[in-house]
Amino acid sequence: PRQVRNGFDVSQTVRISSRDLAAITQANQSILELRADSHPIFPQAPQYLVSDLESIKMSLIADATKNARNRATEFVKQDGVKVGVMKSASQGAFYILPVGGNNEDSDNSYGGVYDKSTIHKTARVVVTIVYNIE
Repeated sequence: PRQVRNGFDVSQTVRISSRDLAAITQANQSILELRADSHPIFPQAPQYLVSDLESIKMSLIADATKNARNRATEFVKQDGVKVGVMKSASQGAFYILPVGGNNEDSDNSYGGVYDKSTIHKTARVVVTIVYNIE
């Protein structure tokens, strides 16, 4: 016997990249409205990426380095010694979190976190710095 098909399933992926967040938000809303009208559309949530990530990393590392020296100086104040030259430094995990989020919220906190689901983010970096004591 011959089989007769009554239709086909077709899928297509559309990817849109834009710095215009208002346009992306509107496009996403329009797609969700189509789905609400029972159209067989299966959208994925938009991903919001940080466009100047490298400059943010460098700025955070600079700030963390200054902060580490200030903290080390505070630690040795009572002992009559001074913080000397930097002996070693390393960058640990880097976090891009939702505003108000923290790295304890993630199962992947050791290797860092990159939240792509929210527009507004907080960035954090972990640095370890060892200083000589004079």
